[in-house]
Amino acid sequence: MLKEFQIVLWFLFVFVSAIFYKLSLQSGCIFSCMPITKQFLTQEDVMSQSRSIIFVEITDRLEPPPLVSCSVESAARIYHDRPVVFFMKGLNNSTQRDSNFTSAAFSLLSAMKNVFIFPLQMETLFQETPLLPWYHKVNAAQEKYWVHVSSDASRLALIWKYGGIYMDTDVISIRPITLANFLTAEASKVSSSGVFGFPHHHWFLWDCMKDFVRNYNGRIWGNQGPILMTRRLRALCNLTNFHNVEDQSCQNISFLHPQRFYPIPYPAWRQYYKVWKRRPDFNNSFALHLWNFMNKEHKTVVAGSNTLAENLYKTYCPTTYKDLIQGTEGSGPGK
Repeated sequence: MLKEFQIVLWFLFVFVSAIFYKLSLQSGCIFSCMPITKQFLTQEDVMSQSRSIIFVEITDRLEPPPLVSCSVESAARIYHDRPVVFFMKGLNNSTQRDSNFTSAAFSLLSAMKNVFIFPLQMETLFQETPLLPWYHKVNAAQEKYWVHVSSDASRLALIWKYGGIYMDTDVISIRPITLANFLTAEASKVSSSGVFGFPHHHWFLWDCMKDFVRNYNGRIWGNQGPILMTRRLRALCNLTNFHNVEDQSCQNISFLHPQRFYPIPYPAWRQYYKVWKRRPDFNNSFALHLWNFMNKEHKTVVAGSNTLAENLYKTYCPTTYKDLIQGTEGSGPGK
């Protein structure tokens, strides 16, 4: 009898949680108005408002390194009232249920109330997009830059299907972006594909996906990412040089000044791992791209080093810093 009563209570709890969730969607305050039990929310539930901050892990790696963890955590803190969704290709439902699966970063991020981690299933993702025939045709084993190319395709499809903001996993958020339709400039007349935001089913992303297939060339690094974005933007507008720290506008799409995300340009990426006499305030920036692709030297954040990157971790992803940087330092041999 007691067991039956417990079962009834459990179903009642699920029912009430579902009602609260629907109410929170209607009021647009899914995370700030009332607590929602995360395990009851599906991917469609979480992303239905076109307000998600989206990250993608395109490899089969299941242990996010500190920089990835910092990127997701910083977004979760800055966008505390929006879902932060981390798609991982190596993840599946059995992995999530496996009691033997342990990952410090995975546990850290899963514990944050507005972070949701879902499997990345490209076959399903590319359904009803121009990318599906390309995906069926391409031979991943023969692609020189498959990780980058498949990531480029996935981010386009995700934002087109669900809307929101896409960010690379080496971007540390420092203040919220309030724009809906935007691309980010690495330099004058040159677009990045590392951060962009659009509502779901936006025509620009559909055009990008068609261009992705029509002009596909996986042998050229960046051809399916920043080169594609730049090509599509130039087809719409006559891009000019930036003046001061002023953004541009093209067909109702904001083209944001390089200072917004790339105040330290890629040739100077090592500056993040140096000690600064006077720490920059980045007052004109929404987030900082740490150019991990350039980091062939495998520079990392070290506790007590006082580098710019360490101070960014302390400020914008303190849990990652405490658990994955300080915790690692304290668990080494002889400590």
